[in-house]
Amino acid sequence: MLDIFVCEDNPIQRKTIVQTIQNIVLMEDLDMQLIFDTQDPYALLEKVKNSQNTGVYFLDIDLNSNMNGMKLAQQIRLSDPRGFIIFITAHSELSYMTFQYRVEAMDFVLKDNPAEAKVKIRECLLKSMERYTLTTNRTHKVYTLAAGGRKISVDYDDILFFETSGNIHKIILHAKNRQMEFPGTIKELAGTLDGNFVRCHRSFLVNKNNIKEIDAKNRIIYFTNGETCLMSTRMMKEL
Repeated sequence: MLDIFVCEDNPIQRKTIVQTIQNIVLMEDLDMQLIFDTQDPYALLEKVKNSQNTGVYFLDIDLNSNMNGMKLAQQIRLSDPRGFIIFITAHSELSYMTFQYRVEAMDFVLKDNPAEAKVKIRECLLKSMERYTLTTNRTHKVYTLAAGGRKISVDYDDILFFETSGNIHKIILHAKNRQMEFPGTIKELAGTLDGNFVRCHRSFLVNKNNIKEIDAKNRIIYFTNGETCLMSTRMMKEL
Protein backbone atom coordinates (compact mmCIF):
# COMPACT_ATOMS: atom_id res chain seq x y z
CA MET A 1 0.00 0.00 0.00
CA LEU A 2 1.07 3.58 -0.70
CA ASP A 3 0.47 6.41 1.78
CA ILE A 4 -0.52 9.82 0.38
CA PHE A 5 0.48 13.13 1.98
CA VAL A 6 -0.53 16.69 1.01
CA CYS A 7 1.17 19.90 2.13
CA GLU A 8 -0.56 23.09 0.93
CA ASP A 9 -0.89 26.33 2.90
CA ASN A 10 -4.08 27.54 1.16
CA PRO A 11 -6.99 25.71 2.90
CA ILE A 12 -9.37 26.01 -0.07
CA GLN A 13 -6.81 24.68 -2.53
CA ARG A 14 -5.80 21.94 -0.08
CA LYS A 15 -9.43 20.82 0.24
CA THR A 16 -9.76 20.66 -3.55
CA ILE A 17 -6.54 18.64 -3.91
CA VAL A 18 -7.59 16.22 -1.15
CA GLN A 19 -11.06 15.68 -2.67
CA THR A 20 -9.54 15.11 -6.11
CA ILE A 21 -7.11 12.53 -4.74
CA GLN A 22 -9.77 10.71 -2.73
CA ASN A 23 -12.10 10.54 -5.74
CA ILE A 24 -9.38 9.15 -8.00
CA VAL A 25 -8.26 6.54 -5.46
CA LEU A 26 -11.88 5.39 -5.06
CA MET A 27 -12.74 5.37 -8.78
CA GLU A 28 -9.51 3.66 -9.85
CA ASP A 29 -9.56 1.27 -6.86
CA LEU A 30 -5.92 2.06 -6.07
CA ASP A 31 -4.04 0.43 -3.18
CA MET A 32 -3.45 3.83 -1.58
CA GLN A 33 -4.71 5.80 1.38
CA LEU A 34 -4.65 9.51 2.20
CA ILE A 35 -2.78 9.64 5.50
CA PHE A 36 -2.34 13.32 6.20
CA ASP A 37 -2.97 16.79 4.77
CA THR A 38 -1.66 19.97 6.36
CA GLN A 39 -0.28 23.46 5.84
CA ASP A 40 2.61 22.77 8.23
CA PRO A 41 5.70 21.14 6.64
CA TYR A 42 7.10 20.19 10.06
CA ALA A 43 3.90 18.36 11.01
CA LEU A 44 4.05 16.45 7.75
CA LEU A 45 7.65 15.42 8.37
CA GLU A 46 6.71 13.95 11.75
CA LYS A 47 4.01 11.86 10.07
CA VAL A 48 6.43 10.69 7.39
CA LYS A 49 9.00 9.58 9.97
CA ASN A 50 6.39 7.36 11.63
CA SER A 51 5.06 5.88 8.38
CA GLN A 52 6.03 2.32 7.47
CA ASN A 53 4.90 2.56 3.83
CA THR A 54 6.27 4.22 0.72
CA GLY A 55 4.65 7.62 0.24
CA VAL A 56 3.19 9.79 -2.51
CA TYR A 57 3.71 13.46 -1.68
CA PHE A 58 1.81 16.40 -3.18
CA LEU A 59 3.69 19.52 -2.10
CA ASP A 60 3.16 23.21 -2.69
CA ILE A 61 6.45 25.09 -3.17
CA ASP A 62 5.57 28.35 -1.39
CA LEU A 63 4.30 27.25 2.03
CA ASN A 64 4.61 30.61 3.85
CA SER A 65 7.06 28.93 6.20
CA ASN A 66 10.80 28.99 6.75
CA MET A 67 10.71 25.59 5.02
CA ASN A 68 9.57 25.72 1.41
CA GLY A 69 8.35 22.74 -0.61
CA MET A 70 11.78 22.03 -2.05
CA LYS A 71 13.43 21.86 1.37
CA LEU A 72 10.54 19.75 2.62
CA ALA A 73 11.10 17.33 -0.26
CA GLN A 74 14.78 17.07 0.69
CA GLN A 75 13.83 16.09 4.24
CA ILE A 76 11.24 13.59 2.99
CA ARG A 77 13.93 11.91 0.89
CA LEU A 78 15.93 11.17 4.06
CA SER A 79 13.05 9.15 5.52
CA ASP A 80 11.50 7.81 2.33
CA PRO A 81 14.13 7.55 -0.44
CA ARG A 82 11.77 5.61 -2.72
CA GLY A 83 8.79 7.94 -2.29
CA PHE A 84 7.07 9.77 -5.15
CA ILE A 85 7.18 13.58 -4.96
CA ILE A 86 4.83 15.79 -6.98
CA PHE A 87 4.86 19.58 -6.73
CA ILE A 88 1.55 21.44 -7.05
CA THR A 89 2.33 25.09 -7.68
CA ALA A 90 1.50 28.27 -9.53
CA HIS A 91 5.20 28.84 -10.19
CA SER A 92 6.15 26.75 -13.23
CA GLU A 93 9.36 28.75 -13.56
CA LEU A 94 10.65 27.08 -10.38
CA SER A 95 10.79 23.61 -11.93
CA TYR A 96 14.56 23.95 -12.47
CA MET A 97 15.00 24.06 -8.68
CA THR A 98 14.27 20.33 -8.43
CA PHE A 99 17.70 19.74 -9.93
CA GLN A 100 19.32 22.23 -7.55
CA TYR A 101 17.74 20.51 -4.54
CA ARG A 102 18.20 17.01 -6.01
CA VAL A 103 14.79 15.76 -4.95
CA GLU A 104 13.92 13.73 -8.10
CA ALA A 105 10.36 15.02 -8.48
CA MET A 106 7.98 12.90 -10.51
CA ASP A 107 6.04 15.86 -11.93
CA PHE A 108 4.80 19.44 -11.64
CA VAL A 109 1.06 20.15 -11.46
CA LEU A 110 0.03 23.74 -12.19
CA LYS A 111 -2.78 25.23 -10.11
CA ASP A 112 -3.90 27.83 -12.66
CA ASN A 113 -5.81 25.26 -14.74
CA PRO A 114 -8.03 23.19 -12.37
CA ALA A 115 -9.28 20.80 -15.05
CA GLU A 116 -5.78 20.02 -16.27
CA ALA A 117 -4.57 19.74 -12.66
CA LYS A 118 -7.09 16.95 -11.99
CA VAL A 119 -5.88 15.06 -15.06
CA LYS A 120 -2.25 15.44 -13.97
CA ILE A 121 -3.00 14.32 -10.41
CA ARG A 122 -4.68 11.20 -11.78
CA GLU A 123 -1.70 10.49 -14.04
CA CYS A 124 0.71 10.89 -11.11
CA LEU A 125 -1.27 8.54 -8.88
CA LEU A 126 -1.51 5.87 -11.58
CA LYS A 127 2.17 6.22 -12.42
CA SER A 128 3.16 5.97 -8.75
CA MET A 129 1.10 2.81 -8.32
CA GLU A 130 2.58 1.27 -11.46
CA ARG A 131 6.18 1.98 -10.47
CA TYR A 132 5.62 0.81 -6.91
CA THR A 133 4.08 -2.46 -8.10
CA LEU A 134 6.93 -3.10 -10.51
CA THR A 135 9.50 -2.47 -7.79
CA THR A 136 7.87 -4.72 -5.19
CA ASN A 137 7.25 -7.50 -7.70
CA ARG A 138 10.83 -7.71 -8.94
CA THR A 139 12.44 -11.09 -8.49
CA HIS A 140 15.29 -9.73 -6.38
CA LYS A 141 14.74 -8.47 -2.87
CA VAL A 142 15.80 -5.29 -1.12
CA TYR A 143 17.45 -4.94 2.29
CA THR A 144 16.57 -1.72 4.13
CA LEU A 145 18.73 -0.38 6.94
CA ALA A 146 18.76 2.73 9.10
CA ALA A 147 22.03 4.67 9.14
CA GLY A 148 22.74 8.27 10.06
CA GLY A 149 19.06 9.11 10.38
CA ARG A 150 18.32 7.81 6.88
CA LYS A 151 16.57 4.74 5.54
CA ILE A 152 18.78 3.16 2.88
CA SER A 153 17.66 0.35 0.58
CA VAL A 154 20.20 -1.98 -1.03
CA ASP A 155 19.34 -4.68 -3.55
CA TYR A 156 20.27 -8.17 -2.36
CA ASP A 157 22.14 -8.63 -5.65
CA ASP A 158 24.47 -5.74 -4.76
CA ILE A 159 25.37 -7.02 -1.29
CA LEU A 160 28.71 -8.85 -1.01
CA PHE A 161 28.87 -9.54 2.72
CA PHE A 162 28.16 -8.25 6.20
CA GLU A 163 30.98 -7.81 8.71
CA THR A 164 31.03 -7.23 12.46
CA SER A 165 32.26 -3.68 13.05
CA GLY A 166 34.95 -2.62 15.48
CA ASN A 167 32.26 -0.44 17.06
CA ILE A 168 30.17 -2.41 19.54
CA HIS A 169 26.79 -3.69 18.30
CA LYS A 170 27.44 -2.41 14.79
CA ILE A 171 27.58 -4.16 11.41
CA ILE A 172 29.25 -3.06 8.18
CA LEU A 173 27.41 -3.83 4.96
CA HIS A 174 29.81 -4.30 2.03
CA ALA A 175 28.01 -3.63 -1.26
CA LYS A 176 29.51 -3.60 -4.74
CA ASN A 177 30.04 0.17 -4.73
CA ARG A 178 29.80 1.33 -1.11
CA GLN A 179 29.97 0.42 2.57
CA MET A 180 27.52 1.35 5.33
CA GLU A 181 27.62 0.87 9.09
CA PHE A 182 24.40 0.32 11.03
CA PRO A 183 23.23 -1.10 14.41
CA GLY A 184 22.90 -4.87 14.86
CA THR A 185 24.74 -8.16 15.23
CA ILE A 186 25.66 -10.86 12.72
CA LYS A 187 23.68 -13.44 14.72
CA GLU A 188 20.49 -11.36 14.61
CA LEU A 189 20.97 -10.51 10.94
CA ALA A 190 21.49 -14.15 9.88
CA GLY A 191 17.93 -14.98 10.88
CA THR A 192 16.36 -12.26 8.73
CA LEU A 193 17.94 -12.95 5.31
CA ASP A 194 17.22 -15.62 2.70
CA GLY A 195 19.20 -18.77 1.90
CA ASN A 196 21.67 -16.95 -0.36
CA PHE A 197 23.35 -15.52 2.75
CA VAL A 198 25.61 -17.95 4.61
CA ARG A 199 27.53 -17.57 7.86
CA CYS A 200 31.16 -18.33 7.00
CA HIS A 201 32.81 -16.95 10.14
CA ARG A 202 31.70 -15.58 13.49
CA SER A 203 32.31 -12.10 12.07
CA PHE A 204 31.10 -12.53 8.48
CA LEU A 205 27.86 -13.30 6.66
CA VAL A 206 28.33 -13.65 2.89
CA ASN A 207 26.12 -13.51 -0.19
CA LYS A 208 27.16 -16.70 -1.97
CA ASN A 209 25.91 -15.33 -5.31
CA ASN A 210 28.68 -12.73 -5.33
CA ILE A 211 31.58 -15.05 -4.43
CA LYS A 212 34.18 -15.23 -7.18
CA GLU A 213 36.63 -17.70 -5.62
CA ILE A 214 37.28 -19.60 -2.39
CA ASP A 215 40.82 -20.30 -1.20
CA ALA A 216 40.15 -23.23 1.13
CA LYS A 217 43.81 -23.65 2.10
CA ASN A 218 44.16 -20.10 3.39
CA ARG A 219 40.46 -19.78 4.29
CA ILE A 220 39.89 -16.63 2.23
CA ILE A 221 36.79 -15.75 0.19
CA TYR A 222 37.19 -13.49 -2.85
CA PHE A 223 34.26 -11.44 -4.12
CA THR A 224 33.40 -10.14 -7.58
CA ASN A 225 34.70 -6.62 -6.85
CA GLY A 226 38.04 -7.81 -5.42
CA GLU A 227 37.17 -7.57 -1.73
CA THR A 228 37.91 -10.49 0.58
CA CYS A 229 36.80 -11.89 3.92
CA LEU A 230 37.82 -14.74 6.20
CA MET A 231 36.27 -18.20 6.46
CA SER A 232 36.50 -20.39 9.55
CA THR A 233 37.37 -24.09 9.36
CA ARG A 234 34.25 -24.97 11.33
CA MET A 235 31.90 -23.16 8.92
CA MET A 236 33.75 -24.11 5.70
CA LYS A 237 31.72 -27.27 5.13
CA GLU A 238 28.35 -25.48 5.22
CA LEU A 239 29.55 -22.86 2.77
